[in-house]
Amino acid sequence: MPSTSKFARESFVTMTEFVLPNDTNTLNNLMGGRLMHWMDIASAISAQKHSNRIVVTASVDNVSFKKPIQLGNVVTLNAQVTRAFNSSMEVAIEVWAEDIPSGKRIESHRAFFTFVAVDQLGRPIDVPELVPETDEEKELFEGALRRRQLRLVLAKRMAPEDAKELKSIFNLP
Repeated sequence: MPSTSKFARESFVTMTEFVLPNDTNTLNNLMGGRLMHWMDIASAISAQKHSNRIVVTASVDNVSFKKPIQLGNVVTLNAQVTRAFNSSMEVAIEVWAEDIPSGKRIESHRAFFTFVAVDQLGRPIDVPELVPETDEEKELFEGALRRRQLRLVLAKRMAPEDAKELKSIFNLP
């Protein structure tokens, strides 16, 4: 495993897009699939910056569609690695929509993506650890282990009784 640790802020990515007619549905709202595409790109760049490797999307969870994004809005996507495991990394992403003429800006979406770093043959490869610095980074870092265990349990890749971090939330033995 690479011994060099990286700080969470080094993986921070901001991506900006403009919602054009080709990006919208019949209600002039940004199509969810187009937004997911942009979210995947911004998150992948963040994971690549952290690992300095090719990354592939392993999962997407906790996508919350709070408010629609309108035709003509400027969309800002902020992505940051929250924790690195062996070969995988969790990336938190938040999406903001801005109507520049009116001056209104809203947080419209949030999600967690998981990426796996791979070598040139597509085999998983170890990634550097991540060192959170701010209180917010530390909170996301701690929560990442619980979210990972939940993902693994739901995918039937971990037995519920082995999910120790999840048990601690519910004070289970």
